[in-house]
Amino acid sequence: MKIFDITGTESITDSIEILKSNAKQPDINKYKDQYGIEGHGVLDSKVRPDKYVKVDSADVEENEGSGSTRIEKVGRVPLALQKKIVSTAVAFAFGNPVNLHAQPTTNNQKSILTGIENILDDNKIDSFNRRMCREVLRSTQFAEVWYTIPTDENHKEYGFESKFKLRVAPIAPWDGNELYPIFDSTKNLIAFGRYYKFKEIKSKLETEFFEAYTDEETVVWKREGSGEWFVHKESLPNPIKKIPVVFAQSESVDWEDVQYSIERLEWLLSNFADTNDYHAAPKIFVQGSLLGFAKKGESGAIIEGEKGSTAEYLSWNHAPESVKLEIDSHLKFIYSLTQTPDISFESVKSLNQISGIALEMLFTDAHLKVQEKREIFDEYLQRRINLIKSFIGQMNVSLKPEINNFRVKPVITPFTIQDKKELIDNLMTANGGLPIISQKSSIYQSGLSDDPEQEYKDVLEDSKKNMLESIFPPAN
Repeated sequence: MKIFDITGTESITDSIEILKSNAKQPDINKYKDQYGIEGHGVLDSKVRPDKYVKVDSADVEENEGSGSTRIEKVGRVPLALQKKIVSTAVAFAFGNPVNLHAQPTTNNQKSILTGIENILDDNKIDSFNRRMCREVLRSTQFAEVWYTIPTDENHKEYGFESKFKLRVAPIAPWDGNELYPIFDSTKNLIAFGRYYKFKEIKSKLETEFFEAYTDEETVVWKREGSGEWFVHKESLPNPIKKIPVVFAQSESVDWEDVQYSIERLEWLLSNFADTNDYHAAPKIFVQGSLLGFAKKGESGAIIEGEKGSTAEYLSWNHAPESVKLEIDSHLKFIYSLTQTPDISFESVKSLNQISGIALEMLFTDAHLKVQEKREIFDEYLQRRINLIKSFIGQMNVSLKPEINNFRVKPVITPFTIQDKKELIDNLMTANGGLPIISQKSSIYQSGLSDDPEQEYKDVLEDSKKNMLESIFPPAN
């Protein structure tokens, strides 16, 4: 029995409209303008127009045109803070690989776990996770589709013999896709649609595609130009009886709450740049009549004035402290409200030595943010594992009976900088002062030798030699 029938309507258009009915699309163009500095308002001449200034007759010859005004470029200081906020969040959430927690008790369960690990590794899942997180934080949506491809001959790359390989395809609104998930009353995914356009290089004809997925079938529709929709790929049965799609959604982009502060900060800095440009060059204030002045570029210049006239340089003694205060305040609020730690060199250079506890305190806000985002990513990662298990059950039917009974839980470990010395000291204290790893392991983990095995043998030989010399010291 079909939970959701995508082909049971009177027309393809009706099916597409049903799939589109319950999904609101993110404003990707707005997010792209905010994320990339080239779309920021301070760079837009309509938002921040250049100035027209009057020029005297001597300056007209040095400037283009012959009018009495010229265009003075204003300061424009865009900041890539949106990108900084997202990249830092991605690094803390998925800078470490996602761990798989499982307790296999049978050989079949061990084979299932090995298959999951090899499939994830084959699809470079660590890098894929970082991309997934970035897309969710900067465009609010992301999906991945899992599918099998036949191989020329059987392989054992997953720990068992199979004639298929399992692949994953990313689907992001950032790349021009529109995602249309449909959920039931219990928030279970019962159908999924993907819309995208493709322009032919030669004909320049724009073609539209719509892919629809349910637990029973997958179908692809196509429309060329302004024509009607037609079936591009016939309905394909779904062997795993689960929608092969994992979907994640966030309520807003990661910088939503501080967008105004970023815009205000850029405006303040741009205005401040104008002020600096105006006051940076030295200016001379003259009292009395000026008889002669040095020409432009002339060295050792002399200024000549009438008797009693004076000339002195003007200096800007008091920069506006209120502007500086507002700039600092906006920066503080931007980092604080987005739970983004400021770990730049300027911020930490005053710290002489950072202990493990100090590092934990420094990254506390970022780790709390990761815990909050796990509401999205834990469910996403768990569904991915469940889909892979279902595919493994189809690729190796001998493992299918234990697929549902074997629990594999993905666990996110927030990134941190470990103080290994403090960790070792604490473990040795808990261990009664005894070593926690063998001498051989310490040599391998040091990375100081190109041949750790031979280095270990040499260390043992030196130890024996030193012991013999301590018992039988050489004769003088």
